[in-house]
Amino acid sequence: MTTRALPTIPPRHLVRVHQLLQDGQRKLLGLAGPPGAGKSLLATTLQQAFADVSQVVPMDGYHLAHVELERLGRADRKGAPDTFDSAGYAAMLQRLRAQQPGETVYAPEFRREIEEPVAGAIAVAPQTRLVITEGNYLLLDSGHWAGVAGLLDEVWYVDVDDGLRTRRLTRRHEEYGRSREDALAWVGRTDEPNARLIETTKHRAHRLFRWDD
Repeated sequence: MTTRALPTIPPRHLVRVHQLLQDGQRKLLGLAGPPGAGKSLLATTLQQAFADVSQVVPMDGYHLAHVELERLGRADRKGAPDTFDSAGYAAMLQRLRAQQPGETVYAPEFRREIEEPVAGAIAVAPQTRLVITEGNYLLLDSGHWAGVAGLLDEVWYVDVDDGLRTRRLTRRHEEYGRSREDALAWVGRTDEPNARLIETTKHRAHRLFRWDD
C-alpha cells in the first residue's frame, strides 16, 4: 500500500505558525472554508510539519448521528449547519483552552467509511501546543457557531477554484459509494448551498490560504 505524498505548504504560512507558537502557550488554529476546499489536507500537512507539538481535531466529529438526522428530518441535508452539534463543538474548544496539566481531552472523529461520528477517537494531550481544527462553519455568526471564532487564536480561510472544488466533491462522493448521478445531485442540492453560505464568512478570517500562493 502506497502512502500519498503531502503537498508543500507555502513558506509564509509556515512562518505564521512559528510566530503563533513563539510564546510557548497553546494555540488553537482554525481552518475554515467550503466543502472540497482542502481543509483536511491542509490540517494533515500542518500536523506533519509540526508533528512533535500538534494534534488535529476536526469539526466533522460533531456531525449528528444518522439516526438523529432521520428523526429530525434532516438526513437529506447532512452537512448543513443544523446537522451538527455546534454547542458540543464550542464546548470542546473551551475545554481545550482550559485544559489542565495531567488532563487528556477526548474528541470525536467522523469516519467517512461508515458516515458516522465515533466518540472519544482523538486524544489531545495537555502538552500539545498546537491544536488544528478544521471545518465548514468556524466563521459562521449565527447560533452556537457564533462563539467558535472567538475561541480560536487565528482562523484561516482555505480558498480554491470552484470548478476544482466541485470535481473533488463529486469524486469523493463516488469513492464512498454514490453513483455519479447521485454524487452530482448531492453536490448541487446540498454541498453548493452550504458553500455559498460559507463563502459569505470569508471576510471574518485572519488569513486567506491558497495552495498556489
